[in-house]
Amino acid sequence: MRPDHVIIGSGINALVAGAMLALKGDRVLLLEREAVPGGCLRTEEITLPGFRHDVMAATWVLFMTSPAGAALGPHLARHGFDYCHTPHPTAVLRPDGQALVLTTDRAKNIAAFNRLAAGDGDAHARDVGGIEADAPFLFALLGGALWSWPTAKLLWGQVRKRGLRGLAAWFGSALVPARGWLETTYASPTVQALYAPWVLHTGLTPESTYSGQMGKVIAFAMEAAGAPIVKGGSGAGVAAFKALIEEKGGEIRCGADVDRILVQDGKVRGVQLQGGEEIACASVLASVAPGQLQDRLLRDVNLPEDKAAAKAFRHGRGNFQLHYALDRHPEWLTPGLDDVALIHLADGIDSVSKASNEAERGMLPATPTICVGQPHRLDPSRCPDGKAILWLQIPDAPRVVKGDAADQIASDGTWSEASREAFADRIEAILKRHIKDFDAIKLARRAYSPADLEKMNINLVGGDPYGGLCTIDQFFIFRPYAHSTNGTNLIRGFTHIGASTHPGPGLGGGSGFLAAKRLGA
Repeated sequence: MRPDHVIIGSGINALVAGAMLALKGDRVLLLEREAVPGGCLRTEEITLPGFRHDVMAATWVLFMTSPAGAALGPHLARHGFDYCHTPHPTAVLRPDGQALVLTTDRAKNIAAFNRLAAGDGDAHARDVGGIEADAPFLFALLGGALWSWPTAKLLWGQVRKRGLRGLAAWFGSALVPARGWLETTYASPTVQALYAPWVLHTGLTPESTYSGQMGKVIAFAMEAAGAPIVKGGSGAGVAAFKALIEEKGGEIRCGADVDRILVQDGKVRGVQLQGGEEIACASVLASVAPGQLQDRLLRDVNLPEDKAAAKAFRHGRGNFQLHYALDRHPEWLTPGLDDVALIHLADGIDSVSKASNEAERGMLPATPTICVGQPHRLDPSRCPDGKAILWLQIPDAPRVVKGDAADQIASDGTWSEASREAFADRIEAILKRHIKDFDAIKLARRAYSPADLEKMNINLVGGDPYGGLCTIDQFFIFRPYAHSTNGTNLIRGFTHIGASTHPGPGLGGGSGFLAAKRLGA
């Protein structure tokens, strides 16, 4: 039966759009080129049997707190979708062993920050309280349809509330880089170190415009909602989406590589797969990077402005993943970290800035910023009883390796197996300084370079997990192009979704949700 919508890809935005449209009663067909659905959402036994690792994306706080999560949560729950939580979502662990844990209890956080430096806890209360007070306006900008009458009315309402000059001042303060925010707000270097690494997870650096506001948003979200993971792994979340879509008459086809979108007289008429199969359809949603869209899927369509903009579109730093199977729970040499979901190993603003700058220049960072996840602490089903797994993400790896900042790792200009394992050794050397008898409990490890990740997901260009640089010139109304308008172009029936489009990366499913709403869901 002819589908009402073909969706290219099966990452979070494609799944959200497919589920929303299927619930509306439309026939949806998701086409995934890989052998398994989910995009960056994969859970596999990549080290040893019985040890189930989230290969890439793991933390679902953005989905849990998003409009998509609110709309789809009850339906997904019927198909086994559930969250696992901890009251200790994140922490920082500095090289000297100092640590600071952020909890989901604001009063405890205020007290802990004030113990480190008088007034820092009160500053934290002002920061997260300010995000809370501005939430309706701020989150509409971060996640809503920007080119729309509701957004225009929202802005007019803010002009009436704050005054034109007051609204301009609000935007000005929202553009402050994280370095400026942290250095002028918090006296404790450890409080600064707690938040500095988080801007990397938004595709920014401590010096990026508006990274301070994103840091405050993350602090608010984690304090309010924690850092939940999906019970059974991110792959179990994909299975729940698949079951929901199929329950409503939709389908996800894997191994279906779309070669081009068919367009006639300015309107979508379907897609053609590798091998020649054509699928007729009047609505196509493509969850792909701009290069894939313009150079491949729409290569036969005359879209000069889009094609020129796609050539100028820039991708960001690569991502490096490292996974461990352990014989027992890791014993951190610094107490209080056992039940923390995500621990950053970083010294502070300068170390985060240095590593990200090295990666942006094509260098392997001498001291990378490391995010350590402990999913077994939230979800014991991830590994055999008494065992453990660690999920490490290094968000400041170079897409193209030009050299080594420490001048220790030889490189031929590519992410070879040798350079990947040598960089993993560097990361492991930092990790083992903080865990008692790490060598004795390590059973196995598996590393993925940016090049490995791109092989697994074609949209991760150079291993960039954020769908392109998230700097101000490629974000909000300018994503992916300066002339973009709500994921549409000159082709009727076409919608561009995914991390490369507004609202950008993460597991919120925002672009899929907005597209489905525009299509009547």
